[in-house]
Amino acid sequence: MQFQQLQYFVAVAETRHFTRAADLVHVAQPSLSQQIKALERELGADLFLRARGNITLTDAGEALLPLARRILADADTARHEVQELVQLRSGRVRLGATPSLCTGLLPDVLRAFHDRYPGIRLLIEEGGSHDLVRELARGALDLALVVLPLPTPSPALTTVELLREDLVVVSSPDAPRPGLGRRTVRVSDLESEPLVMFRHGYDLRELTVAACRAEGFEPDFAVEGGEMDAVLGFVRAGLGVAVVPRMVAARSGRGLRVTPLARPGLHRTIALAHRSDVAPPRAARELQRMLLEQ
Repeated sequence: MQFQQLQYFVAVAETRHFTRAADLVHVAQPSLSQQIKALERELGADLFLRARGNITLTDAGEALLPLARRILADADTARHEVQELVQLRSGRVRLGATPSLCTGLLPDVLRAFHDRYPGIRLLIEEGGSHDLVRELARGALDLALVVLPLPTPSPALTTVELLREDLVVVSSPDAPRPGLGRRTVRVSDLESEPLVMFRHGYDLRELTVAACRAEGFEPDFAVEGGEMDAVLGFVRAGLGVAVVPRMVAARSGRGLRVTPLARPGLHRTIALAHRSDVAPPRAARELQRMLLEQ
């Protein structure tokens, strides 16, 4: 029994007409009829009653039809699965992330993804959540790691919460410990500390400034305008303290003193975003799965 014979049999069973079935499967009608007869000979039973142009299924045909449909469906599923696996041998994933997430969360995940799918090119774009949302909307990214709430929420984007991350205070080991040497530091203690501050549009800048204002003071900036690596470098040099994600502090702890914030502390929610109207490519969906499993 050949796969092609089952295709022809199902086509005739569904159209109840040999010529239309032949058109459906793109084969000459005599060839289709020959294959059906060969299948009947192999099974030892007629599959169709052919009476005055009226085609109906015999009992044997009725019994074979659901089995043939299942075989064809399983074969189609297998073909798609294999094609998707083949696609993961090459291709690309365009991922956007804030600089702090590129420093803290992504290195281990991207290493695991690259080890599993070395043929997939990883194109990473760093930016603030606002910029990443815009790039997603215009189709320049497949996925983006953003900080919630989004600056401009959009129904065109689907977001899935990934994690809730604590923020900590980092300082130079050579500088006096913030918070009068306590094991934790309060946001109000930052009033007496010069801050190394991120550039405008940076999620961490907005969160830190808002927390200080909620405590009734304007933060004092010793230096401002940097990206994550620059901010950490300025802190190591003793220019001031900074509020950064715990994962960043853990990966960049050399030359830094890390002090937790006293309860309730400061936190941020990280989400994975993609366009709602277009499913991410297969490789991007696999990276998405790995990120969600973290």
